[in-house]
Amino acid sequence: MGEEMVAETTVRSVNDMTARWARDAVGERGTVLTAAGVWPLLALLAGPATGPARKELADALGTDAEHAVCEGCDLLAALGAADGVDAALGLWTQRTLALRPEWLSGLPLDLHGELTGDASADQEALNAWARRHTDGLIERMPVRVTPDMLLVLASALLVRTTWKRPFRESPLQVAEGPWAGRDLTGLNCYRLPAEQLRVHRTPAGPLTAFDVLGENGLDVQLLLGPEDMTGGEVLHHGLTVLGGGYPTVPGAELTEGAGPGLTVTTMPSWDGSSRADLSTVRFTVDAEHDLLKRPELFGLETATDNSRGHFPGISETPLAVSSARQAATATFGPLGFRAAAVTPVAMNVAGAPQIPPNEARLVSARFDRPFGFLAVHRASGLVLVAGWVTDPDGWDHSRPFGPGMW
Repeated sequence: MGEEMVAETTVRSVNDMTARWARDAVGERGTVLTAAGVWPLLALLAGPATGPARKELADALGTDAEHAVCEGCDLLAALGAADGVDAALGLWTQRTLALRPEWLSGLPLDLHGELTGDASADQEALNAWARRHTDGLIERMPVRVTPDMLLVLASALLVRTTWKRPFRESPLQVAEGPWAGRDLTGLNCYRLPAEQLRVHRTPAGPLTAFDVLGENGLDVQLLLGPEDMTGGEVLHHGLTVLGGGYPTVPGAELTEGAGPGLTVTTMPSWDGSSRADLSTVRFTVDAEHDLLKRPELFGLETATDNSRGHFPGISETPLAVSSARQAATATFGPLGFRAAAVTPVAMNVAGAPQIPPNEARLVSARFDRPFGFLAVHRASGLVLVAGWVTDPDGWDHSRPFGPGMW
């Protein structure tokens, strides 16, 4: 990724976490998530952890706790070096909390701020950091700061790419399915190379995948499964495909009905090369996740037990995780794709009462019903963002046709 490369084992571990999370988190409503924002935070906590918390974190990460801090720092460095990706790490602590210098000095911090005990001022400081490192896409840090909070460790991730071939915008009305009767913003791109399209034969049925190529080495895969395949299954199988898990039929060999959303026709051609047309929708999807609703998925079950401390490598003060959340957003438009996420993990003194979490309020391919997407770093295969689209953007009748703004 740029000058920094992520180890293949780390790529597999992050993608595995994405697959498990997506299968568990995606329901009937649209969502977006990024394990690439969670994994390095958990790695920075696994090294200084002890006892069962250390083992659970290492198991969730798919790595050895002894090397986890190094691997987490390497991933953050590689993300920050990748074209089109910005990554940042922030730490806020109360002045009374003495940190282990060996842990603190090893963190690639953008900022080490102070929690003053003034919850309102501290909240605004965290919110400002989130806005600054996501280009304003995430307006607030998804954690409720309280006067007794001792530590907040947060990552921010910003992903941007411009399409090699921009889309043409036009009104779209779907005849049947969940989006029938709605005026949507359709996006169309014609005569793309057929190799951008393929069908994967998964155990649950055929999965249509279309790669939308970005200028800077970041691509977005659109994934359409059979109508009875859930969003979680679509994303899970899409991630399995990245590891070469299923037989694949390339676009040039596809026949009528070979995959969801596909029709096959013939066209005049000078060179005999197969081509693919793509019809999809413009969308923006936002989500906020409480990671402690799935503590076993992230290795945080024991770490949230506040009857005793779990992180002696961070501080002599006994610490337990009190909050772990993620706010994320993604926009797919005619000119490109952008996504952002902020993931904070907060800690209190072990033995203190738990803080209740916030309330979380040719071959032609048509993606005209709920579908999944993966933003993938092309060279490494690292999935940066994953999501499920159920509520695409409507068509604004006051706007002219043609490529538009985000």
